Amino acid sequence: MLMKTPSICSILFAFLVLFSCSWTVYSHGHDDFLQCLSLQSKDHNSISNIVYTPKNSSFSSILNFSIQNLRFASETTPKPLVIITPVYESQIQPVIYCAKENGMQIRIRSGGHDFEGLSYTAEEPFVVLDLVNLREINVDSNKKTAWIQAGARLGELYYRIAEKSRTLGFPAGVCPTVGAGGHISGGGYGALLRKYGLAADNVIDARIIDVNGRILDRKSMGEDLFWAIRGGGGASFGVILAWKLQLVDVPEKVTVFTIARTVEQNATNIVHRWQYIAHKFDEDLAVRVYIRRVNSSQDGKRTIQASFQSLFLGSVDRLLPLMQQSFPELGLKREDCTEMSWIESTLYIYEVPVGPLDVLLNRTLANIQYIKIKADYVQKPISKNGLEGLWKRFFEEEAENATLVLIPYGGRMDEISESAIPFPHRAGNLYKIFYSVSWDEEEASERYLNWMTRLYSYMAPYVTKFPRAAYINYRDLDIGVNNKGNTSYAQASIWGLKYLKNNFNKLVHVKTKVDPSNFFRNEQSIPPLY
Repeated sequence: MLMKTPSICSILFAFLVLFSCSWTVYSHGHDDFLQCLSLQSKDHNSISNIVYTPKNSSFSSILNFSIQNLRFASETTPKPLVIITPVYESQIQPVIYCAKENGMQIRIRSGGHDFEGLSYTAEEPFVVLDLVNLREINVDSNKKTAWIQAGARLGELYYRIAEKSRTLGFPAGVCPTVGAGGHISGGGYGALLRKYGLAADNVIDARIIDVNGRILDRKSMGEDLFWAIRGGGGASFGVILAWKLQLVDVPEKVTVFTIARTVEQNATNIVHRWQYIAHKFDEDLAVRVYIRRVNSSQDGKRTIQASFQSLFLGSVDRLLPLMQQSFPELGLKREDCTEMSWIESTLYIYEVPVGPLDVLLNRTLANIQYIKIKADYVQKPISKNGLEGLWKRFFEEEAENATLVLIPYGGRMDEISESAIPFPHRAGNLYKIFYSVSWDEEEASERYLNWMTRLYSYMAPYVTKFPRAAYINYRDLDIGVNNKGNTSYAQASIWGLKYLKNNFNKLVHVKTKVDPSNFFRNEQSIPPLY
């Protein structure tokens, strides 16, 4: 019997039926979740004020407020069914319960800086728990501690510390709009890395809501979970509410400088030399290197520039002999240096004008672009030939807005065990590489992503191997992803060992104990053992 070829009309009808069914399921899940939320909330009026659905006129503005990467702001990007912006911790527990009851994922957003958009996108039906309103910071300058809620930004933390003391600081990130919740749960580092280690190294307590809705502190959660959330990625284990931080001492005056050298000004040799010595500098001194393509000031032709940016925890009088002894090739002079307070240096390191400090309270970036990043660790200096090959990649068209940052290790990072917290990248690493490329038009995305892939491939012989290490806060789905729903250990270990090395196994056991159903998950979350 001959089979009839289906008509266009019948195919279209089938598609419409399928679409209608899918939308019905989508709509019912959305409505059931909202009904559950209303029933589970003690104050119906207060919960309604923090719930946003696509029917709300402010839904898009709430969603887009903390999106820091235009790659995940397009019309085709999956959108949440609901956004919840809790004002009180007690408003989070019903969200967890109702999401579980209705088979919906939760994506937790503190600052929105996840480079792969994992804090506000998903391939399955999901809600966004946006912690933007949980931003309280309490600084105790006498005890040198601070409690910071997960939705507060790093700039706000630095500002509040400076209100109480100009001789206290905290070793967290350079970008002031990064949220504390995600930053610290992935380790978190900044200009004080060599002196005081990571942000997570200086956490002494925390508050988290687990899969059962319990609010736990360090004592009640136990040391294994407290270990896991400081570097293993907090979104795998629960909702981070707040961190208690051990603040660190900084001098009344620090010294900063930036010296730029092009390849015509011996940049290749200076960068090559930097690799051998930067990790051995006095721990009060950190000199990072920014590699960019620029137009030569002499003839306007394209060239490669290396900018050596430094924070020194001391006076210029102490810095100059240290640099002359350790790094004379750079040719640092007194007029290159500026003394300022540590809080002012947070602006300088972020490359904004040093002036009124209230710029640190700005919660959004001034210029949002399409961006792709990657990371590497280097344990043996790259040869001059290797560097020159790298420079060639920066002459390609797509590298116009590309940056490569070399972040020196050593100092305190060499002293802390790679298993003290889940962050394993310690002794033996000379420096970390941060790769970034940005662009302005969505249509060009594939071209720029391919350029980054080629650059990353070129660097393979010069960086860590077996595994090629990466930094969990610099999310990169190219190195591996979990399947939707159930994720096997073998599958997750592809990316997990790159981020976490041997700590991955212990994290899996912690996950199995605290979240065996794998409720808190994303494309790169720690899986339980099934």
